[in-house]
Amino acid sequence: MTTNPIPTLTLNNGVTMPALGYGVFQTPPQETVDAVTEALRVGYRHLDTAAAYGNEREVGEALQRSEIDRGDVVVETKVWASDYGYDETLHAFEKASAKLGLEQIDILILHQVAANLFDRTIDAYRALERLLADGRVRAIGVSNFPIARLEQLMDATDVVPHLNQVELHPYHSQPALQAFHREHGILTQAWSPIGGITFYPGPWGDDRRSVMDDPTIREIAAAHGATPAQVMLRWHVQQGRSAIPKSVNPDRIRQNLDVAGFTLSADELARIDALDTGTPSGPAPEREFDATMLFPIPEA
Repeated sequence: MTTNPIPTLTLNNGVTMPALGYGVFQTPPQETVDAVTEALRVGYRHLDTAAAYGNEREVGEALQRSEIDRGDVVVETKVWASDYGYDETLHAFEKASAKLGLEQIDILILHQVAANLFDRTIDAYRALERLLADGRVRAIGVSNFPIARLEQLMDATDVVPHLNQVELHPYHSQPALQAFHREHGILTQAWSPIGGITFYPGPWGDDRRSVMDDPTIREIAAAHGATPAQVMLRWHVQQGRSAIPKSVNPDRIRQNLDVAGFTLSADELARIDALDTGTPSGPAPEREFDATMLFPIPEA
């Protein structure tokens, strides 16, 4: 395989971004600077973090240390539910901006549906609209929103989300949600795009099957001289999604970006699509929060 440029995606407001980004979920702060520095070195130009990850400051530090032009890197972060509400979310932007060391954040999204605080969720999104109008952010969106909540949000606000970041891998590909996104011009962005949620530590049970070990994925990978992760990322890229793989291993950081040198056939894409179980491996999108609740996924 050869390393070729990663395709660019265009959001519904004209903002462009690479199809593959680098994520820092569960990356301890003390490892984040080196990991992000390596990701930037090998060619990633989209960084995804979150207030709840506890490593925004380190992402910003790695970006400041790099010699890459600021305009060449898309930085995305998320507002956690404890900061939902109009004024609270405006303040959350100020906190994120200060930690990242950026006056403008490229993409700012709501991290989760707060099912029992949905009025505050709506107010938080209205704050994102204000930040967008003021030029403080370039694009806005949500994460982990199912169709019904997207419809409620869109009925109550003015700006259709530019993207929705959701659990999406071969064992949970959410075809109905993807179809809704296409209908409304919302970019589908995949967290856990190589199925990490099916094997890394978490409170979701020990009976999960690792998509990385799936026979179909491994057969397709062998046919292309690729890794299972590369096959899954190629599947996302060819189907027009944004995907955010995560690793702190330098070899895997590089390999996860090297997916442009082969093409999956229509039959191979269909075989991967057929692996969908319809069941998430991570937390359910609809959860209740109180105002002081911390991120519910433990650090590994």
